Amino acid sequence: MRVCFIQSQGHMYSGGQGVYLHYVTRELAAMGHDVHVIAGVPYPKVASSVTLHKLKTFSFWSYLDGFDEYAYRTHPLLFFHPVNLLEFATTRYTLAALLNMFSLRAHAFLNELERDAPFDIIHDNQTLGYGIWLMKQSGRPVVANIHHPIAIDRKNALKQARNIGQRIAKMLWYPWVMQHRVAERLDHIITGSAASADSIVDAVGIPLEGIRVIHDGVETDVFRPIDGMSPEPNRVLFVGNSEDRNKGVRYLLKALQRLRAEVPFHLRVVHHPGSRGAPRLVQELGLHGRVTFLEQLSTEELVREYNSAQLLVSPSLYEGFGLPAAEALACGTPVIATSAGALPEIVEDGVSGVIVPPGDASALAKAIATLIQEPERCQQMGEAGARRVRERFSWRRTAEETLELYEEVVSRYGAASGFRRDVAQPLVS
Repeated sequence: MRVCFIQSQGHMYSGGQGVYLHYVTRELAAMGHDVHVIAGVPYPKVASSVTLHKLKTFSFWSYLDGFDEYAYRTHPLLFFHPVNLLEFATTRYTLAALLNMFSLRAHAFLNELERDAPFDIIHDNQTLGYGIWLMKQSGRPVVANIHHPIAIDRKNALKQARNIGQRIAKMLWYPWVMQHRVAERLDHIITGSAASADSIVDAVGIPLEGIRVIHDGVETDVFRPIDGMSPEPNRVLFVGNSEDRNKGVRYLLKALQRLRAEVPFHLRVVHHPGSRGAPRLVQELGLHGRVTFLEQLSTEELVREYNSAQLLVSPSLYEGFGLPAAEALACGTPVIATSAGALPEIVEDGVSGVIVPPGDASALAKAIATLIQEPERCQQMGEAGARRVRERFSWRRTAEETLELYEEVVSRYGAASGFRRDVAQPLVS
C-alpha cells in the first residue's frame, strides 16, 4: 500500500505526535509498504525506508524552530512574498492559522507528488486544517489522528489564565472550530485510548463507530532497564512539553514547593528547546538549585534519564495516551500520574505507580513524598510496570492495527490499491 502521512511539525521534540510519526511510519515501511511523509519545520527523523518530503513554511514558529533553515537555505526574497508575510504575521497569535496554512501548502504539494502515482490513503497526524478537507474532497481516502480533542487544551488553558488578557489570547489561539469541522468530514478517526475516544465523542460530536482506538506503542528493545544501573535516590523526572499548559507542570512545581523543606528531592525536566515558562516558574517558587532542565537529548540519553530516576511524574490535566509514562514504566521506573484521560489505562494504581486527581498539587506532593521515602516499593512498582508494557504495548502492534483500518477504508472506495476520485460518506452528515 502507498501511504502519505501529513504532519505540521515532525520532530520528536515537538511532542508525542513526532514520536508516533517516527515509529508508525518505520513499522509500516518494515512491513513492505511505500510510506511517505510531508512534514514542516522542525523536520522529523524518519527511518531510511521512509520517504521524507520537507515542506518549508513561513510561520512565526518555524523561524524559531529552524533558524538555520531560514538563515542559510532560504532565498531572501521569499520572506517578502505576500502569502509568506501573511503566514508569519498570523501564526504568531493563532494556532489555527499555523495548522491551516501548513495544510493548504501540503495539499498543493500532495497534488504535485501524485503526478507520478496516487497514494492509496492519506494519514493526517492531527493537522486537521482545511487543506486536509480539500484532500478528502478530491476523492482521496483520508484518516486522521486525534490524540486528544483540542477543546480540552483550550479549556485547561483558560482555566489557568491569570487575567482577562490571557483568556482572550487563549480563546484566539486554539483552532477547535476548524478542527471539528474537518474531523467530522473524514473517513475515520484514530485515537490512542478508550478515554480519548469518549472525549472525542463528547467534544467533537463524532459517533463512536467512526473512531478506532489503537494504542500507541513503546520501543521496548530501547526503553528498558539498563543492567547494573540503579536509580538515583530522591531524583524525580518530568518528560514533556513544559510550555503546554495541559501537561500540568505548574502543579508539579507547586507540589515540590510544598516539599522543599522536608524532602531532599531533585527534579530533572526534559522538555522542548527554548521553553521559558517552567524556568521562570522555578524562580518564582524558590526552587532554584532543586531543578535541572535538559534539552535535545538523544534516545540513549533519555533512556538513561528514565533509568536514573527514582520516579517519573506525569501531572497532566489530560492525556490522549501518555507516552512518557509508558516509556518510564518500560524502563522500570514507577510513575505518579493523574486520573486524567488515558493515564489510568497505562499506570495501574498501587501496582506500577500512583494515581492522583488532576490539578491537585497537594495530592501530588503527598504521593511524591511517600514514594521517595519508599525505594523498595518503587523498585517493585517499576518491575511490575516493565512487565505490563512488554505484554501490552508495541509499535508493531500499533502499525498492524492501523493497516487493518487502512484496508477497511480503502475497500469502501471499491479498490484494494489506488483510489477512485469519488467521495465516500463523511463521519457526520
